[in-house]
Amino acid sequence: MNQIILSKLDFSRIVDSIKEAKRTNSVSASEAEKLLNELSSAKVVEPQEIPVDVVTMNSIVKISFLNTNKEVRFQIVYPNQANIKENKISIFSPIATALIGFKAGDEIEWIVPSGLTRIRIDEILYQPEAAGDFHL
Repeated sequence: MNQIILSKLDFSRIVDSIKEAKRTNSVSASEAEKLLNELSSAKVVEPQEIPVDVVTMNSIVKISFLNTNKEVRFQIVYPNQANIKENKISIFSPIATALIGFKAGDEIEWIVPSGLTRIRIDEILYQPEAAGDFHL
């Protein structure tokens, strides 16, 4: 598996979100642990050093589920910004956890509620760092 890349800002905010969610019991222990494991193996860099093809927080991505050929687009956001009607998916969701830090073109095997699935990151439609939005 490729090493994921995160900005220092995203890393810090995600860890803080996990701590808060664990404190308020708004995330399952297993989901929190999966995300923390993912973060522990990440290469953490300054926001300006993030390659333009890496999925970061607030990125809008187009992915394909290779098992079903279904394509979806959504934005990866912090839990308090999640809104399924606006296609904003929480970083705590299994799919967002699977994608964060990976690059366009990467294929990922991940266990989602329905079982093992293969996901391909087709395109990053918006990435804050690439747009110069380093504060997001």
